[in-house]
Amino acid sequence: MRASQSNQDYPFAVTNTAAAVLDEAGTVVAWTPAAEALLGRRSAEVCGRPARDLLADASSWQAVLARGRKGEQEGWEGRATLRHGSGRDLEIGFRVVPLNDGAQGHPARCLVLGAPLELVAQWRQDHAFTQELFLQGRVGLAVFDVDLRLLRTNTHLLPYTGVPVDLSGRRLADFLWAEDARIIDDRLREVLHSGNPLIGFNATARTLDDPRGGRVVTIQAFRLQESDGRPMGVATVFTDVTDHERARGRLDLLYRATEALGGSLSVLRAVEDLVKVLAPGFGDCAAVDLAETLLTGGEPPADGHLPLPLIRMAVAGADADVLRTGTAHFTAPLPPSVAYPAVPGAEVPEPAAPAARECRGELVTGLGTRATESGGEAVPGWATAVPGAHSAMTAPLCARNIRFGRLTLWRTGDAPPLDRDDLALLEEIAARAAVAVDNARRYTKERRTAVGLQRSLLPPATSESPALEAAGLYLPADADSGVGGDWFDVIPLSSARVALVVGDVAGHGLHATALMGRLRSAVRAMADLDLEPEELLAHVDDMVLQVGAEAESDDSEDGDAGTPVRGGPAWATCLYAVYDPVTRNCVMASAGHPPPAVVSPDGSLEYVELSPGPPLGVGGWPFEPVERDLPPGSVLALYTDGLIERGEGDIDQGMRDLADRLLRADVLGRPLRQARHDIVEGLPPGRLKDDVTVLLARTRVVDPDSIATWRLDADPAIVADARHLILDQLTAWDLDELAFSTELIVSELVTNAIRHAGGPVRLRLIRADTLTCEVGDSSNTQPRMRRARSSEEGGRGLYIVAQLSHRWGSRYTRGGKTVWSEQNLPPA
Repeated sequence: MRASQSNQDYPFAVTNTAAAVLDEAGTVVAWTPAAEALLGRRSAEVCGRPARDLLADASSWQAVLARGRKGEQEGWEGRATLRHGSGRDLEIGFRVVPLNDGAQGHPARCLVLGAPLELVAQWRQDHAFTQELFLQGRVGLAVFDVDLRLLRTNTHLLPYTGVPVDLSGRRLADFLWAEDARIIDDRLREVLHSGNPLIGFNATARTLDDPRGGRVVTIQAFRLQESDGRPMGVATVFTDVTDHERARGRLDLLYRATEALGGSLSVLRAVEDLVKVLAPGFGDCAAVDLAETLLTGGEPPADGHLPLPLIRMAVAGADADVLRTGTAHFTAPLPPSVAYPAVPGAEVPEPAAPAARECRGELVTGLGTRATESGGEAVPGWATAVPGAHSAMTAPLCARNIRFGRLTLWRTGDAPPLDRDDLALLEEIAARAAVAVDNARRYTKERRTAVGLQRSLLPPATSESPALEAAGLYLPADADSGVGGDWFDVIPLSSARVALVVGDVAGHGLHATALMGRLRSAVRAMADLDLEPEELLAHVDDMVLQVGAEAESDDSEDGDAGTPVRGGPAWATCLYAVYDPVTRNCVMASAGHPPPAVVSPDGSLEYVELSPGPPLGVGGWPFEPVERDLPPGSVLALYTDGLIERGEGDIDQGMRDLADRLLRADVLGRPLRQARHDIVEGLPPGRLKDDVTVLLARTRVVDPDSIATWRLDADPAIVADARHLILDQLTAWDLDELAFSTELIVSELVTNAIRHAGGPVRLRLIRADTLTCEVGDSSNTQPRMRRARSSEEGGRGLYIVAQLSHRWGSRYTRGGKTVWSEQNLPPA
């Protein structure tokens, strides 16, 4: 490429410097406004007159003409004294620039530039700077006219193969790829018209010898204008940033790959996100093969001398369907060291130490043009897995000196072939992927342990009792969120009653699971005392406060590290409800938990209006019970906030969505063990941000014919009547086998009530899955069983009751207490 001719050295100085154009005879044919201002002579007065008439000394003009006839085509400089229009003499410095040599019949002309002597030094300095600017080779410089045609460039504008030598009159778009060429013309016109500079526009120059797609240049453009503001053209500056852009592109790809790997703690999702970044960002197809044991958190084989069978876990790219055929079976095993048969033309890494060689990648090029030699071994199977691939590379996944997979990349079509720099980048990505996958594997192992512990602490998913049919469901949060502390429970109580519990421990991880186990045990233990819901929550709240105090103390320290062992936040929400199938009444209390939903037998749905107290572990506030009569066949739905707070909207929208799910699941007409799955259908599998727990309960009632109630006076003589009433009722129920034991139990309990409590005594028999005998009185003193001495006549009554009963106990009531006893029914 050559620069433009020297007669373009001063196309812009004319407007700022006095200038005149002379013909071959030395006659002035053009006179600029700057010349008028300098010499005080108007253009009409000067044009057409010989130039010597302007000189104070006419003899000096002969010297000027003589130098011009010597053929100094590059021009010359000198001094002259001119006659000002006012009559005074003015000494100036001038430069004569030949415009043409008179060839092809054109008259010879020259351009004379002049300025006062005090400006000549600055003029020469500017000229030297301009010359240096166009001769330097650090950056490219080009000047375009108002039609965006090239006027002048330096010799290093676009020094690439394929650029023509003669650049005169060409546009900048002629040297760029089509996509950039369409944009640059519009951008330069905008600079020309608006005057706003173009800064930092990246474009790709067309080259013929660069298979990677040409050189990348950064273009800056500025408008050139005359003193009156009229645009004269555009000056552009070019900087070759190809190496910088490629390095930045590699760093950007490495950053995005690292970001994808760090976005999940799931092995499968991490590698899926990785291949989506690599294809098409790095290659046309990408695949990750891993040892199958990694999905379950198992350790990969540590023996590097045995081939490791791999299974394809993730694929991406144009030919992903072809690569995906490996997802159902094992791919070719990873050999003890990454050393495939020599392939003619393939680039093979140089020998290295054994430990390093095992984790180095391999590059194979020329796949589309090289035929396999009949006498040699074939190209590795992994390299030819994608039809039409011309180059491929693979890098093993190694962590803690154990190889457990590989990352493979292919390029097809017109994409530039892979090279050693690409292989080095793939090895770096594979090294980071190996660490991420190994961390995800360890987390998967810990999570499976936590989920197993969580599920072992939960009750059976379904249960049946005379009071209700119950079905629960627990879904753990995804791998990134960790296992939470959700739980549900169905606790059988005395007198055929059942307690329903749903709770949610704050936080995730093993500490949440451990606290959940403690809470469930505490709730069951206190439920066995037949406490009222609000009283039970108050006791559990106190227990959680103690657990929190223990976690914050410094007494619990690790023996090795010497640092306190602390879990997460010690608080939880809980909903506790007790349903009585005899009275059809349900009493419930909430500790910061969402309200339950009730689906009535007529198909209507509503949420129970609770007055929830603070979460367990906050303390200081009472819990308020709410009573609700439930018709037989009603379905009570208890749940945790993971079902209604999934990041898709506010909690009200989540509750409306849950109501729709309950109705669509047909919880009234279908078995609850089937309907529970339909309620959570549509939730993103493996994408839950919080645990989801659902407990459904369909209420039942005890047949009134299976209940017998008597009110007795506080008279010891009435005990005999009570025995007769019991025997008659058992005969009516065909339970004569239990007559003797029941008679003794009633006799002892009624006698104790009359002797120690006084007042009226209430006797009730309930025939459900067990035979329950209840004796109520007005005393708040709980009976206690004790071992009577051989010399004592009394003290053996409760002992007899305990021996004859399947279980027995007492509970407080609003009017006193009730002592109850349960006996198993004889086989039908």
